[in-house]
Amino acid sequence: MTAIQISGDHARRFLVSRHLLAPARALPARPESVLATVERLGSLQFDPLEVPGARNHDLVLHARIAGYERAWCETWLYGTDRRLIELYNKSLNLVPMHELPHYRVGWQRTLAEIDNGILTEQAPVAEAVLRRLKADGPLSTAAFGEHGHAVDWWWAPTRASRAVMEALFVTGRIGISRREGNRRYYDLMERLVPAELFKLRESEEDAMTHRLLSRFRATGMTTPVGTQSEVMYSAGTAVERVARTARLVSDRELLPIEVEGLKGPRYIIAAEEPILDATAAADALPTPSVSFLAPLDPLVWDRRMLRELWSFHYLWEVYVPEARRRWGYYVLPILYGDRFVGRIEPRIDRKTKTLNILGVWFDPGSAPMEDPRFMAAFRDAVEAYRSFVGASKVTWPRTRPGRDLAGALRRASAA
Repeated sequence: MTAIQISGDHARRFLVSRHLLAPARALPARPESVLATVERLGSLQFDPLEVPGARNHDLVLHARIAGYERAWCETWLYGTDRRLIELYNKSLNLVPMHELPHYRVGWQRTLAEIDNGILTEQAPVAEAVLRRLKADGPLSTAAFGEHGHAVDWWWAPTRASRAVMEALFVTGRIGISRREGNRRYYDLMERLVPAELFKLRESEEDAMTHRLLSRFRATGMTTPVGTQSEVMYSAGTAVERVARTARLVSDRELLPIEVEGLKGPRYIIAAEEPILDATAAADALPTPSVSFLAPLDPLVWDRRMLRELWSFHYLWEVYVPEARRRWGYYVLPILYGDRFVGRIEPRIDRKTKTLNILGVWFDPGSAPMEDPRFMAAFRDAVEAYRSFVGASKVTWPRTRPGRDLAGALRRASAA
């Protein structure tokens, strides 16, 4: 199939539009918009940190849904009508419940290693956990204090009860029934998944193809090779990804795209060709809006494309030693229209209900404040974020451009 030729500007317009960010926060203010977002993006990455006032997946949803409330997502994850489920797909992700059969491949691939490892070594603990969950579930690790001895597990020595429950989770025996804060409450997986769905199986080839396809759904436009390694993590070897991508193109599930200035083809979901057509004109997008994107937002998964298509270099510095950080601990990219213009570091103080902006940085060559439309869009983004995290006031840094932004916002409010 001949690749479709597009400009870099067209590629940027397409991506922000298909990522439901043109304009930001435009989906209706209702729980169903959570499902619409997850269906479009395929999966939302979970991370427990809440220093900016919300977790990663909630930030992703807030950027796209008007008046988003955390309870909306939790309803679909943990309520009586479960439409989402937490599973591993590159990392711990929220995925549509109906796609569970595709993700069972992850359980199968870890089964031998886990069963012959910790679940054999700690068989009495595993038996006790499953017995208690069957009788009394859902339960957290706190219910198994008698199994608190340390074992080697993943990154560091861990309490046996926690390690065993995580092992049972990654092999599909138990699932996350609910959370209290970030404390997981597990239950038997068959109690969390509709019975007919739980019986369904996919072949390993079909499941791995779906896993690869999920990467294209999340990023919107990427390549099976040459991306940042974490984009395609656990989606097969490079040779397998190239072969499956070719088959997806042949089956017209993917479309090859050649972007001016980028080396090699990219691929988009074929069903999204109407979005590509609708964003062809230079004036195709509405008045530009501002959004503060999560550090693990699917739009920024492919760091290489961020650099090549947007000239935007982004590193989430939570794991960078403080002395070596260039920006800050939990910094969010600022998207204005179809351009990344800078970064912002929000920090919530729940005791005083204050949203503290620790820093704002505009990229060299980017001067959004010279655009007469920017301040109104920025004010809307700040107010939406303040309301979302439950703050009653906002403070700004005294360094530029934070001081200039605070002054402009005060003048706009007075006017």
